[in-house]
Amino acid sequence: MSPTDSVYAGLEARFARLGALGEAARVLHWDSAVNMPSGGAAARAEQLAALKLVRRDMLAEDGMAGRLDEAAAEVAGDPWRAANLREMRRIWRRETAVDADLLVARTRAESACEMAWRRARAENDFLVVRSRLEELVDLVRRTGEAMAAVLGGSVYEALMDAFEPGATTAGVDELFDDLAGFLPGFLERALDARRDPPVPAAPAEGYPVEAQRALCVGLMKRLGFDFDRGRLDTSLHPFCGGVPDDIRITTRYDPGDFSQALMGVLHETGHALYEAGLPTRWRRQPVGRARGMAMHESQSLLIEMQVCRSREFAAYLAPLIRDAFSGAGAGWDAEALGRHCLRIRRSLVRVDSDEVTYPSHVLLRYRLERAMIAGDLRAADLPGAWSDGLDDLLGIRPETDREGCLQDIHWYDGAWGYFPTYTMGAAAAAQLYAAARSEIAGLPEAVAEGAFAPLVDWLRDSVHSKGSLFPSTDAALEAATGERLSAAPFKAHLARRYLPC
Repeated sequence: MSPTDSVYAGLEARFARLGALGEAARVLHWDSAVNMPSGGAAARAEQLAALKLVRRDMLAEDGMAGRLDEAAAEVAGDPWRAANLREMRRIWRRETAVDADLLVARTRAESACEMAWRRARAENDFLVVRSRLEELVDLVRRTGEAMAAVLGGSVYEALMDAFEPGATTAGVDELFDDLAGFLPGFLERALDARRDPPVPAAPAEGYPVEAQRALCVGLMKRLGFDFDRGRLDTSLHPFCGGVPDDIRITTRYDPGDFSQALMGVLHETGHALYEAGLPTRWRRQPVGRARGMAMHESQSLLIEMQVCRSREFAAYLAPLIRDAFSGAGAGWDAEALGRHCLRIRRSLVRVDSDEVTYPSHVLLRYRLERAMIAGDLRAADLPGAWSDGLDDLLGIRPETDREGCLQDIHWYDGAWGYFPTYTMGAAAAAQLYAAARSEIAGLPEAVAEGAFAPLVDWLRDSVHSKGSLFPSTDAALEAATGERLSAAPFKAHLARRYLPC
């Protein structure tokens, strides 16, 4: 059989077209958040639903199961093609488990709910979006039930699998229980050990958005972001979208606080570097995608938390900050900036929280979304449950819906089962950075000089270029660091950074 006649080659060609359709959907999602007028939401929902239906029809075609089985003999002994076939089968099983009517209904509900969330957030009123969220939760639950019937496991595990293949609640609970037992006591000790840093005296005009953007762009370039293949825009909720050769980062600016946009952009740049470093040979093939969102979040949190909140990075950043905002006096030197970046607060908003309290924000969302999917928590009761849960975890309560259950976009645009990957990613980031420091001589000194290429090159070789070659995050981490995912490196990192010697 010639290569052009092989069953596997035919599958590659089909999945390349499927990959292109998925890329189109990602760009449409970016446009929805950045450019689309609110009145275009219904039309955009139909466009996305049509793309999903085309994908489903291509996967559900008669004979697909047989071709996947037949191709196995062709790829034996070739690790990349075998992994690609494994990922093809995973996608086929997931995307054909849900019938077309449910697929369209959920897509429409996601669009309508996201638009309602935007208005609810602006008006600071959960009631504006409550009925839309109730409808969406029902459709998400039905989707999870359909996938669980095919994949096995629980409904919530089927939803998690879309973001973290093979994830189980038992595995997530083990990690979260470990951290839940460690963090409360650690937070108290770390707060006792901290000194409040001097607050930089803001310029009379605050921190102009134009100056913030210029600072962010400069740092993105320094980290290796290619503006010929990407861009930076503003949106209500920061994110990294687009495709590996056309990466779209968004952020939001606060004229009274430059650090929110800055750290948000650095976080999203970590995502972008991962996307850009995925294996070119396998573009639009399943094996060429990121391994999962835990690994994706490890890349963003490694850049933002491990590197860019370090004292070494503060030494590099301080003069850039002073120049950007004409700062002078106490609070603008590297020591003060370093302590400012490492401040610990019981904050209400996840994306603005520090790395000590961040896992508690994720644990809250994990508990709430599991309860909602199980039917144990009604959407109408979400604001109160949110306040009670945050009080239990961090001892604070939001005064407004905007600071509470309206702060994240994820549930309202249909991303149920995503939140656990943030803390899984934080643990993986600490593990990866520890491995990088052990293998790259003088890495902290390089960071202090703004030389990020050694670290990015190591990540490209150890993580980015591997795509989905490995079947799980554990396997990918074991190849890169010698160990499976564990909370131990994260806890050790926090102790080194926040407790006195």
